[in-house]
Amino acid sequence: MAETAKGPASYFPSIEKKYGRPIGEWQDLIRSSPLTKHMELVSWLKTEHGLGHGHANALVAHTLAEGK
Repeated sequence: MAETAKGPASYFPSIEKKYGRPIGEWQDLIRSSPLTKHMELVSWLKTEHGLGHGHANALVAHTLAEGK
């Protein structure tokens, strides 16, 4: 039985459903951005890609924790 995702990853199924892109694509976008600060990346995702704050924050937190 699959373990329930915790922390930022718990948002991933709803992010994929709402925005129609796999998490890997969002992470690639974050990694390829010239921005490096957490809130800069969150603001960029919200402004340029239309993500809500919680979803953008979860993606950035998880991606940066993995090592950008």
